[in-house]
Amino acid sequence: MTILTEWETDVSFGFDVEALAERVIAAACDAEECPYETQVNLTFTDNAGIRAINRQYRGIDRPTDVLSFPMLSFEAPADFSHVEERVEENFDPDSGELLLGDIVVSTEKVTEQATLYGHGQKRELAFLILHSMLHLFGYDHEEDEEREEMEARQRVILDGLGIVRET
Repeated sequence: MTILTEWETDVSFGFDVEALAERVIAAACDAEECPYETQVNLTFTDNAGIRAINRQYRGIDRPTDVLSFPMLSFEAPADFSHVEERVEENFDPDSGELLLGDIVVSTEKVTEQATLYGHGQKRELAFLILHSMLHLFGYDHEEDEEREEMEARQRVILDGLGIVRET
């Protein structure tokens, strides 16, 4: 597994952000039974940075907490049966890793939402990375049934990591 991390902000949390990201991404891959080594791009930015990206790619002119840019199209969430049909597009030619996509996190929103929801920054960041990972695996939350499934997956994975609202 490769996580290509980019920092566009000088924020510092009281924990090892990259180690947490690795644990969460690995747990998501395991939970979704991904049969491949994977590659994820993870960018940390501020509210101004994520607002610009949100405006450019989604036409929404406001900051958000996290954005997901999947590289794969799934017929059903975490259905890997078709990824080898497009090897040249879906896999890194040098490493052979499955290209899952990009995650962009606003570090300012991590702090704001941790306070708002009454839990630690570690839990909030883990949740946002996991939420995005599920989007990279084809999950969505536009319909109630999809939202419930995604929320259930999030709870199971975070609980399995021992990352609860109090951390």
